[in-house]
Amino acid sequence: MERRPFGPLKAEVSIIGQGSWHIARGDRARAITALRRGLDLGMNHIDTAEMYDGAEALIGEAIKDRRDEAFIVSKVLPSNASKERTRRACEKSLARLKTDRLDCYLLHWRGEHPLAETFEAFAALKQEGKILSYGVSNFDAEDLREALAITGKDKIVCNQVLYHLQERSIEHEVIPFCEKNGIAVVAYSPFGQDSFPAPNSVGGKVLGEIALSHRTSPRQAALAFLTRQNIVFAIPKAGSPEHAEDNAAAGKLKLGDDEIAKIDRAFPRGSKPRSLPML
Repeated sequence: MERRPFGPLKAEVSIIGQGSWHIARGDRARAITALRRGLDLGMNHIDTAEMYDGAEALIGEAIKDRRDEAFIVSKVLPSNASKERTRRACEKSLARLKTDRLDCYLLHWRGEHPLAETFEAFAALKQEGKILSYGVSNFDAEDLREALAITGKDKIVCNQVLYHLQERSIEHEVIPFCEKNGIAVVAYSPFGQDSFPAPNSVGGKVLGEIALSHRTSPRQAALAFLTRQNIVFAIPKAGSPEHAEDNAAAGKLKLGDDEIAKIDRAFPRGSKPRSLPML
């Protein structure tokens, strides 16, 4: 599994991580086994949020004797992002995860509370060691400029955004901005929402041909394409150990320039949208 520095951090984070949205809605024991299998395979990046009903507690069980192997990211809801409520939300997340610190804490998306107030809370939590770094989610380039004006350089370590083969809007401004400013980009829902290309579709056939040449799967080819740039990470969810193994294998797959060009043609990024797409 390839690992890279996470934005300005020295921490080495797996380019393919483990998402947890809705993970607690299925077979709990199977989900815990999947997360632990992911750790076995080097997927140390585990993403969650207070919004993900039951996910933090489930992850807490999965990492209870393996905390130092994991890079844990959680998120505060915008409605909780005032100075005091951010602290309380963080402490509740820590309790559910049964850990004394988060490796990274994110503002889930922008809300009514001023960014300066949220970042002040993040800075205080970092000083106390309850979080080791902080970042944002669902921020477009304009939002990021405002955030950096408040925090200064190297404080915002990542921006978690929607990114998959059929939703490449962040390539217009967000990825270039993050690359210029040393901010990691984390792709959530990297397979889309129940919309991964069918094998007989134009794009599906391209992925299938590339996967066959590497003796891998189309989903691994998709993840390799999304993480082709050094600042980009992806956090697919796995509900089973077998799914975790398939995701992890993408962390070793390198596509050639011609293969990247084929996928690029099959899934054009389109024009820049008026607003940043998000789920």
